[in-house]
This record gives sequence, C-alpha cells and structure tokens, in this order.
Amino acid sequence: MKLDILLKALRTCEVTGSPEIDITEILFDSRAVTTQSEGSSQLYVAQRGTQTDGHKYIPNAITQGCRVIVCEVLPEQIEEKVCYIKVSDSSVALGMLADAFFGHPSRKLKLTGITGTNGKTTTVTLLHRLFMSLGYHTGLISTIVNKIDNDEIPTSHTTPDAVELNRLLAQMVERGCEYCFMEVSSHALCQHRVTGLRFAGALFSNITHDHLDFHKTFANYIAAKKSFFDKLPKTAFALTNVDDKNGRVMVQNTKAAIHTYSLRTAADFKGIVMENAFSGLHLRINNREVFFKLCGKFNAYNLLAIYGAAVLLGMDEDEVLRNMSMLDSAAGRFQMLHNKEGGTAIVDYAHTPDALENVLKTIRDIVGKDAEVITVVGCGGDRDALKRPEMAAIACKYSSKVLLTSDNPRTEDPQSILNDMIQGIPTSKSRQVLVIENRHEAIKTACMMLQSQGVLLVAGKGHETYQEINHVRHHFDDTEEIKKCFNIQ
Repeated sequence: MKLDILLKALRTCEVTGSPEIDITEILFDSRAVTTQSEGSSQLYVAQRGTQTDGHKYIPNAITQGCRVIVCEVLPEQIEEKVCYIKVSDSSVALGMLADAFFGHPSRKLKLTGITGTNGKTTTVTLLHRLFMSLGYHTGLISTIVNKIDNDEIPTSHTTPDAVELNRLLAQMVERGCEYCFMEVSSHALCQHRVTGLRFAGALFSNITHDHLDFHKTFANYIAAKKSFFDKLPKTAFALTNVDDKNGRVMVQNTKAAIHTYSLRTAADFKGIVMENAFSGLHLRINNREVFFKLCGKFNAYNLLAIYGAAVLLGMDEDEVLRNMSMLDSAAGRFQMLHNKEGGTAIVDYAHTPDALENVLKTIRDIVGKDAEVITVVGCGGDRDALKRPEMAAIACKYSSKVLLTSDNPRTEDPQSILNDMIQGIPTSKSRQVLVIENRHEAIKTACMMLQSQGVLLVAGKGHETYQEINHVRHHFDDTEEIKKCFNIQ
C-alpha cells in the first residue's frame, strides 16, 4: 500500500521526507525490520511502552533497512532517505494505520466486544458457539484461543496487538465470517490495541477490584473500561449489566443505543433463576422458561448477556434460546469431574475475589451449608497483591477446608505470595487451612481428603496448561492433575 494513501488514516501528523513509497508491513519491533526491494519499505512505529521506549530503537530500525518511521519525537539526526511521520500518540497511530493497512476489516463484519472483570471468556466463547450453531461463519478472540470458525489459533494475550488483531480480522473476512466476538481487556483499551476498530456492539459484565498493579487505582480501572463505550458509534448497541453498581456509569456518555440486562430489576433482558443445580440452570428469560446446561448465578448473568447480544444482532429469540439450551461451559469454567466414590471436583479460572466468591456461593447454594467443600487456591505473582488476603478470607468463609498453594508465581517468591494470603485467614479458621506450596502436591492432597458427596474446587488457573516460574512456562494442567488422582482416562 502506498504510504500517502495509508497516511489518510491519521487525523493529524507532520511528514518529513517523501511519502512516495510502498509499505509492505507495519512493525513496532525494530528487530523484525529487514531491507525491502527498491521503492518499498516496512513502516516502524516507535511506541512508548511500560518497559521501554521504542524511540530508542529508531536508529536500529533505519540501520536494518527501514525507510519510514512513525514517532512522537523526531530523532536528533534526520536521515535524508527516510520519511518521518510525527504524531501525538504512536499507539493510537498504530491502531489507525493497522486498520487501514488491512482494509478496515472490522467494518466488513459485525464485531462485538465484551469488557468487565469476570465472565468475558465464557460469554464470547458461548456467543461464538451459538452463532456457529445458527449457521453463521464466526470468529472468536479470547484468552483461551482465537478461532476462525472451528480453526484454532492459540493466543497469549486477552487482546492481540493492533497489527495482529487487524490481520486476524482480515483473515476472518477473507474466510467469509459475518460475525466476530472478542474479549476487550482494560490493558488493551489503555494501550490502544482496539483503536481504529468499528464495533457493532459492546457488552459490560461487571467490575471488581483487579489489575491495580497496572491501573494503580480503581477509578482508573473503571475509566479504562468506560472508554470502550465512550468511543462507540451511533450505529452500535451497548448492553450493560445494571445489577452492577457501575453498569449505568459505563454507558452514561455513549453514543450507542443503550440496552440493559438484570436478575434483580426491570431491564430489557430480565432473568429469574427458577432452579440452580450441578446439572444446570432453570431460567425464566423475558417470560420464556428454559433449562441450560450451565449452573450458578454468575452464569445466569452470562446467559442473559449472550441472549441479549444475539437478539440485538438480529437473531430470532426462540431460535436463540433453543440453541443456547444446548451450550456447554467454556474450558476451565466450572468444569466438573467426578470420582468413583461420588465426589465432585470443579476446575474454575476464578482468580479475583469476586469470581472466587461467586463460584463458592454457587457451590454452597447447591450442596447446602453443611456439606464438605474443599478449596485449593493460590494467587499469581507480579500482580495486584492487595487481593491476596481477601482471596484467602473468601476461601475460608465458604469452605470446610482450604489448601493455599502456588499459582503462577512468575518472578516472585512463592512463599512470599502465600505469606500475603495467610494474612487473610481468620484466627477461628486457622485449623481448617493447609499451606502446600507445590500445586501438584496440594491438588493430590485435596483429592485424597475428598469424601463421598463432597466437592473440591481447584481455582485460579482454569484453562491454563502451564505454570509460569521466573519467565519459564512449565506444563501444568489442573484438570490433568485431578484426572490422575481420580484415575480418569
């Protein structure tokens, strides 16, 4: 694509040098730059990141053959054969340029994003399955996997970078996808990874304290989520959970058409839980009664969001409910396994206080206050440390026995993380708690302790198949560990 055409995507910029050159690729890592054929070049965007400043690597990019640089500050030494594009925010520019370079793919399908602390993965995964079952070619962008129809592309971030994201959307368009459902994280919003995309709809699930290591304050975290709705076009819909106290805050400045869902108050999509069991949920949604395979009040909210989004995207209400009733849970989300003695183990991604409480409340609602509930839980390293004692306190509140263990310690000392969690254990509950740093041993011990008709919750990692220690990912799968203990093939 000609650079002068590509630059039309930028609202304001200053160009130094000739824009008469073909752009073959957009990069933000100078190490990937290579010399191109005569009259063409890669485009290097110098971003200011949390760890380093891409402006430092402009000379390296030029040395390796790059002839087009996007930056916020021009380098002291201007190279004669290089075209410099000065912008106010390189990350915003990257999103706009990537969108234009790949032919504005988000405008060629109906892209729906969901943001919130909990429920994002389940909601987008089930929306993808729903629309596939309704006969549509559909894309998925989630923490677990990216999908084009049923073809899987693993991912390591909640939202890919702007270039990869637009490349993926372009592939979806090429494959004939009409819809795409994606998780939109607060990190992605702050880092402008979704800048330039056009959304047909946006969903808000809930918001609780999380990622404060990145956002510093809860107000900043809320503002990041809210920015998603602030930037929606008039043609989009904004579907929000009004049972969350910030549900209406999210949409107060949006241009999009506002719609609501709720279990507690009047809403466009109103649900009532008729029955909740391990076998599933009996829900009344807008006066239609349906049995779903998912269980728990938190999943009732997810189902309302899914139903509301599908209807707002033009699907037939009855057909949507029929197909929703056949949906199973996403991997690592309230995933149940049973041993021969009648015990039940549940693997869940719950890694925030709110999510852990929701899962444990669901278990207690089903089995009663006197049943045995064992919880294995840890907290990740290099993340919000304030939630660690709270996680331990919640586990103690709803469990008969608690095993505190290692999650993804990353670069932190696992014992230091556990010491933080121990601070949340009430004195009256101390005898009910075991601290076993090795996660394998903790799960094995919990499985041995589990009695007939008891319930074991292994929380925190869910779908993850690794444990990250000092920048190295070692294979570890909670579900595999339980299956070994239960002797399940």
